[in-house]
Amino acid sequence: MHAIRLHAFGPASNLTYEKTEDPVPGPGEVRIAVAAAGVHLLDTALREGLTGPYPAPATLPTVPGREVAGTVDALGEGTDPAWLGKQVVAHLGMAPGGYAELAVVDAARLHEIPPNLDPAEAVAMIGTGRTTMGIVQFADLGPDSVAIVLAAAGGIGTLLVQYAKNAGATVVGLAGGPAKTARVRENGADLAIDYLLPNWPDLIREFVPSNPTVVFDSVGGPTARAAVDLLGPGGRHLIYGWSSEGIRDGGPLTFTEEYLTERAITSESVLGPTMLSRAGGPDPIRTLETRALTEAAAGRLRPAVQRYPLADAAEAHRALETRGTTGKVVLIP
Repeated sequence: MHAIRLHAFGPASNLTYEKTEDPVPGPGEVRIAVAAAGVHLLDTALREGLTGPYPAPATLPTVPGREVAGTVDALGEGTDPAWLGKQVVAHLGMAPGGYAELAVVDAARLHEIPPNLDPAEAVAMIGTGRTTMGIVQFADLGPDSVAIVLAAAGGIGTLLVQYAKNAGATVVGLAGGPAKTARVRENGADLAIDYLLPNWPDLIREFVPSNPTVVFDSVGGPTARAAVDLLGPGGRHLIYGWSSEGIRDGGPLTFTEEYLTERAITSESVLGPTMLSRAGGPDPIRTLETRALTEAAAGRLRPAVQRYPLADAAEAHRALETRGTTGKVVLIP
């Protein structure tokens, strides 16, 4: 098979397209002929040897990537034969291996792809979609809500705009530049704002009927601070990333208790154990994955996808790092 391999930690150019041995599924596993592989901003940090929710590879070379969709083409010992030939999507978990023509995964992680989703869209929902479903557990959205979505042209931002609109909320989507704001507007936001404009907070104040009630923040830094300053009493700042400060050496936006108390607002990170504890069930991650795929199958959520050939994984990483992408980035073998 062909795969993207990383022989040394470093820049995107270290990702190389190579021919390598086909993986063989072990007991309880399946092999997927990959039709689409997801790329995450976190992958760019792991490529440099940095840690995060997932550890950097202990040994090199490695094949990055943890989200795949395609057709089951081989079974390991003891695996249910009904999986053979099915169109499936899966998050690989702690073990990478997704940037490849073939990938191996535990059969317990598999979901059948709904008929109205293509593999790239399914990949978007198994990763980006499940995170979105985790975030909205904290939002309590309804017709009286006014939601500000930062990075609204991104993979999660696109889905948050749709989810909030479905709940009846007034939605303001922020993105950088005219092309991205146009996409946010087409996606259904009531107001699409270019945060590169110096007066964007004033534009929101002029437009919304009342103080914003929730800020969905994957950005951090001055942009997020300005958005939080718009919240009214009882407003919530929900953090699920901090791209503007850098996934490598930054951190989420923080406030003093005095500021939060004076404003009568809350600020919290919704990733990790907090998100999973709300999801419930014996396998909270799978609970969120199932919810995401169900929403997409019903047509209520429509992921935005930007496709790159598998061989161009380095280009996809560079585009992610420079905010040159819209929607979920997916590699196509």
